[in-house]
Amino acid sequence: MGSGDGRPGDAEAVLAEALKAFWVMVGVLAVIWVVQAVNWADGYGLSLHYGIHARDVTGLTGVLTAPFLHLSWAHIEGNSGPLFIFGFLAAFRGVKKFLSLTVLIVLVSGLGAWLTSGPGTVTAGASGVVFGYFGYVIVRGFFDRHRIDIAVGLVMALCFAYQFAVLLPHRGISWQGHLFGFIAGIAGGWILRERRPRATKPGTPDGGTRPLPSGTTPGSRADLLKELDDLGL
Repeated sequence: MGSGDGRPGDAEAVLAEALKAFWVMVGVLAVIWVVQAVNWADGYGLSLHYGIHARDVTGLTGVLTAPFLHLSWAHIEGNSGPLFIFGFLAAFRGVKKFLSLTVLIVLVSGLGAWLTSGPGTVTAGASGVVFGYFGYVIVRGFFDRHRIDIAVGLVMALCFAYQFAVLLPHRGISWQGHLFGFIAGIAGGWILRERRPRATKPGTPDGGTRPLPSGTTPGSRADLLKELDDLGL
């Protein structure tokens, strides 16, 4: 598993990233609430104009703007809590990786809603992004092999299990954006996973190292037998 060694420097680095993640999410929420106030004052004209207009090429810009727009105060209130929780958990391992994840989720969720929503419909809201972060948090620990992240993902999946029902078709809800966002989050867990160098051993011509045979460890009996077989003995 990819757990740290407990050195003070490691703990300080994690705490620093967690603090950055906290303020990033505070900033995101502040922006969408300011936009909501302007949107409300405009009679929600921003949502109608800059939301995602299904299969309307002129409305493709809504893929980028729709996550900042909502259709009512209840809508933004329902999204804000999960957005902060899942966003923080997705970001605390690294804000730079989090930003790449967010771009992936916004594009996949928005384009998925644009392609599959009913004709004449307009989609707005951060729900697709919320479900993207949700999917990412659930799978990240398994891909990165961090035990604590596996535990966090399982806890989140159990605590918010009711959210899975929203991935199914519902009248008046953009389940398409939710579903594609969730898929994007899982894909992001794989694409942005931590890469670890393969185990090597000394004594080979190629730079002095060579990948170990699958299923063996240095000094193991299977390793010795493999060496003998390579020598033709």
